Order: sequence, then structure tokens, then C-alpha cells
Amino acid sequence: MQPNTLLDAILDEAGVSHAGLAAHVNQAGKARGLALRYEHTAVARWLKGQRPRGQVPDLICEVLAARLQRTVTLDDIGLGVPGQEASPAATSLSGFVERATALWRSDMQQRPHVLGAAAVTGTPAVMPVWEWENPPEDVDVSRGGRHPVSKSDIAMLSSARAHYEQMYRKTGGVATRARIVGFLNAEAAPLLRGSYTDAMGRQLHRATGGLVAIAGICAYDSDAHGLAQRYFHQALRLAKASGDRGLGAYVIALLVNQSLFIREYRQAVAFAEAALRAAGRHITPALAADLYAMQAKAYAHLGDGSSALFCIRRAESAAERIHPGHEPAETGYVQPGLVNVQVAEALLSLGDLAAARVHSAAAVDTPAHDRGRVHRLAVLSQIELRRGEAEAAVATAVEMARQARGMESQRLRDRLRAVREHLVRSGCSGTEEAAALIDGALRVPL
Repeated sequence: MQPNTLLDAILDEAGVSHAGLAAHVNQAGKARGLALRYEHTAVARWLKGQRPRGQVPDLICEVLAARLQRTVTLDDIGLGVPGQEASPAATSLSGFVERATALWRSDMQQRPHVLGAAAVTGTPAVMPVWEWENPPEDVDVSRGGRHPVSKSDIAMLSSARAHYEQMYRKTGGVATRARIVGFLNAEAAPLLRGSYTDAMGRQLHRATGGLVAIAGICAYDSDAHGLAQRYFHQALRLAKASGDRGLGAYVIALLVNQSLFIREYRQAVAFAEAALRAAGRHITPALAADLYAMQAKAYAHLGDGSSALFCIRRAESAAERIHPGHEPAETGYVQPGLVNVQVAEALLSLGDLAAARVHSAAAVDTPAHDRGRVHRLAVLSQIELRRGEAEAAVATAVEMARQARGMESQRLRDRLRAVREHLVRSGCSGTEEAAALIDGALRVPL
């Protein structure tokens, strides 16, 4: 059950409160001979994704149509009839734009039913990937809005993506998300509703897709997994509209990473396979290396050592072919050492501590951005503890805690807590200093 952001958006447009909508629906139902007694709590449930029974969806349309002085359909309020084919407007690219921008608006307004939604699994999680990989393609993405979109607009979106990515790396997703979502609402949404040719539209959808992917990363880093997943699915749809298979594969890599975190390991393997298969020659060595490395981690968690080792070899082979000047901006996160730390985690799951130690140390010895360095140090500290190298683990944890100061990231907080817990359990000398530094880093408010 996903939040109904379309209903949320149209209620805001109509200026109707939850209690007001309930009262108007009751009144409209009375005119039809229905004895309805809805209150604001019922509207809150509808916004969380529950479908009203009987004639109530039609009554909501009736109430809002009278308020807005225009026709309002079930698709407009996110209550299209299950099992029936949606209207062309609802399934079109323009319909997607309206649903996407409704989500951005709800996120910007901190709607609890959006922020607290859980990630979906099974068919709802798989379908966006299947739809990206398979026909039909978008034949024409042009649009006839009021304001023409120019090349300078595309350049602005691309620059914003780079800016927010760097902000995320330095300060974490918690602080960055509000800013990027505000930008999506203020700048990207009007452009998507603007006027553009097919060629310009493809550039616009690509640039917006890159931004939306960063918003998803920030939501993931804030522990809003349902929201992050919806952003990734949006970015995947935008990638398809752009015609850029490489961008789509990058977005799927983000879904693979999230699948690993929520322990959907078979889904992680399948998604990575889809990206590698569908992107084909459009996939870059950096992205291929990351996808194979994440597949190795998934296989390791599933206990399939031979498949994990096969993927490790493929990841290392792809990493050797990386040429930074020939990679798109999105794959800049695949910095030297990233594959090493991914491989180290896979080997750790397989119990090969000696090889994991070699790869993890190599990752730490390679320069990385602030966020990546904290992650690498956390993995190394964990491996050192598993190997009985207590003093080295404490020293690594101290460096990690110092590096993490000032970052607002739920994922890094998880890392810090895990390292602290392992250190305390070990009871080795120096633990108190490391634990105190970690506690200090954790005191940064989220």
C-alpha cells in the first residue's frame, strides 16, 4: 500500500482540510440516500493508500470537481478502479509527471504518510524494472506547455545534480534531501510541464532523472525507504523517457544497493542482471564493476560462494577498464577503492577474513570522498575485530569517528553504532576512547 500523493495534492489545490472533505463526502452521500459518517481519520487512511469503499471515490470526485470548477476523475485522485485499464491520460508520460510532482510536493511538506511508507516488495517492486527493460518505448516525449525549455535550463539541472551530490557526500542525505526536494518543486516541476521538442524533452528527462535519483539516495540515507524506492522508480521512468539505457542501469544499481540493505538478496541479484542485460554496450566499466560487486555481496549472503567469487572476478576485471574521463557524471561514485570495499564485504560474509582484510586495507589506502572513507574504515574495523586484531580495530574506529563528525546520515549512524557495539563486546584496551568519539559523532542531530 503506497501513499496517495495525487489525492493529497488535489486536496491542497482545492483548499480542503481532511475534516472538510469528510464532511462534504457525508453530505454528498446523503443526497444519494447514503448514511455516511466519515471523519478526518478516514481521510488520513485514504492518504496512506487505503481505498474508500462503494461510491465514496465517486463522491470525492464530485466534491472536488464542485470546488475546483472542473472535471475530476478517479485517476486524478489516485483511485482508478483496480483491474480496469487506466485512462490514457493516467498512463501517459504527462500523467507520470503529475504523479511524480505530487510526490515531490508531499515530501517537501513533510507528509507523514509519505515519509513513513515502507518499501514495497514482490511484484510492485519488480514491475518498474520490468517496464524499463521491455517495450513499448516512448516514441515522442515533446510537450506543449506555456514556457519553452532551453539548453540553459538543462545545464542548470545538471549543475544542480552535481552540487547536491557533493553536498550529500560531505554532509549526508538528511541535510541534503530538503534542499534537493525544494529544488525539484521550484525548478524541475515547471520545466517538465513546459514546452519542448522531442530532442529537448529527452535531455530534460535525463537531467531530471539524475536529480531525482539523488533525491532517492538522500531519502535512503534518511531511513525513508518507501520514499527512496518511489524516487528510484521515478528516476527509472525518466531514464526510459530520455532513451539513455546507461542512466537506467545506474538507477537500477541504486535499487540493488537498497535491496541489499533490506535483505532482499535474490531481488538484488535479479535487478543487477536486468541492468547488465538491458544496458548492454551502453553500460560503462565503472557501473558494471559496481553491479558485479553488489551481486557478489548478494550471492555471499545467500551462501552461494562459487557465484560470489565469479562476480568478484567480473567486478575486478571491469574495474581495471575504468577510464574516469569516459564515464558519465552519475558513475563518479565508483571511485578507486570502491570495488575493493565491496569485495571485502562479500568475502567477509563468506568467512574469508584474510582476503577480506587485504581488500579492505587497499580500499582505506585509496583516497575517497568523506562519506566513502567513513564506510571503508567501518568495514576495515569490523574485519580487524573478526581477525582478533583488537588494537588495530580500535585505531581504525577512532579515525572513522573523527571522519564522521558533522555528517547527518542515518546509514553512517548505523555503521558507527555497529562498530561501537563490536568494540564494546571485544573488551580490548582503548575501547573507551573510541566509544566516546563515536558517541560524540552520534550526537549530531538528525
